[in-house]
Amino acid sequence: MAKYKNVTTIIFDLGGVIIDLDWNLCIRNFENLGISNMRNLVSTTLQRGFVLDYEMGMITDAQFRDEIRKNASGEVTDQQIDHAWTSLLVRVPEEKLNLLYELRKKYKILMLSNTNNLSFRYSEKMFEVNGKNINDFFDKCYLSYEMKLAKPKPDIFEALLADAGLKAEECLFLDDGIHNIETAEKLGFNVEFIKPYSGLDEWEFLK
Repeated sequence: MAKYKNVTTIIFDLGGVIIDLDWNLCIRNFENLGISNMRNLVSTTLQRGFVLDYEMGMITDAQFRDEIRKNASGEVTDQQIDHAWTSLLVRVPEEKLNLLYELRKKYKILMLSNTNNLSFRYSEKMFEVNGKNINDFFDKCYLSYEMKLAKPKPDIFEALLADAGLKAEECLFLDDGIHNIETAEKLGFNVEFIKPYSGLDEWEFLK
């Protein structure tokens, strides 16, 4: 962190940065349910269609499941949909939990994630280790479905700054989506692109 002397706050993306993802497993599980077009609807960083609506809190869990059922070849239960959808989220490596916990001793640690209710509630459980929970690792989580905003639009970054009482130049933003990085950089954030599936030894800001 030597080159970020004026940084007081580190903002982490969730999926792909903190949580390991397996898109192929998620797609395969949907295909096993007779839902073949999810590959066209989900993306590592930019969602579209009803998936984007879900991540922006524009539709409910039930409406999201109903949209998925429209693409199914047979009967599919809520539980089957939820399992396929959350199978994307694999784990939070212990080294990343340790990093967050240590960084929070020196910095304000925030999350800024394009996510949805089902995914986030599932993700929260991955932080429940050794008597801790997600609030032990983050000062606050800014979530697209609660904010009704989504990256890479500037307004979600501006809303975070306003709520947290921060200036862009005192924040370091980490994301695996290049469009999100580009927006944040234009707004004056310090930024680092996190290469998908990279380990901590590859994270430049730690060197």
